[in-house]
Amino acid sequence: MTDPLQTSQSYRSLAVGLRHRLSLRVEERLTVPTMSGAFSGFADMPPVFATAFMVGLIEWTCIEALRPFLAAHERSVGTHVDVSHVAATPVGMTVTAAVELVELRGRTLRFKVACRDDLDLIGEGFHERAIIDHGKFIKRVSSKAERGGHV
Repeated sequence: MTDPLQTSQSYRSLAVGLRHRLSLRVEERLTVPTMSGAFSGFADMPPVFATAFMVGLIEWTCIEALRPFLAAHERSVGTHVDVSHVAATPVGMTVTAAVELVELRGRTLRFKVACRDDLDLIGEGFHERAIIDHGKFIKRVSSKAERGGHV
């Protein structure tokens, strides 16, 4: 049986070397203490750009890089993150994530990633994503929720 993801014309045109960048201004809502709404231990941490949001920016940048290459029924989901966060970024600075597709293994995509603020490299490493059929994925997640009694 042929994998429908492999036959998508747009997906097949993906190539190593694809690059994309996104930037955002660090606002207070993107700082470590704002994470305390979900995780109380962050409440008294310094008001700097949160690692969780840096990872989110990296994922968003990869999503946008891939968007033109995916068919309407396809999405990409994060499967692995291996990044450092080596410098703090205060509110008001801009952070830019730059990603480069460095490996294609079937439906798995590996990106080299780097984030910089106005002055420094703040993080770098690798991020992997998988191309999925959105409808099938949602069915599997719904089935899991039902099996777990979380409907």
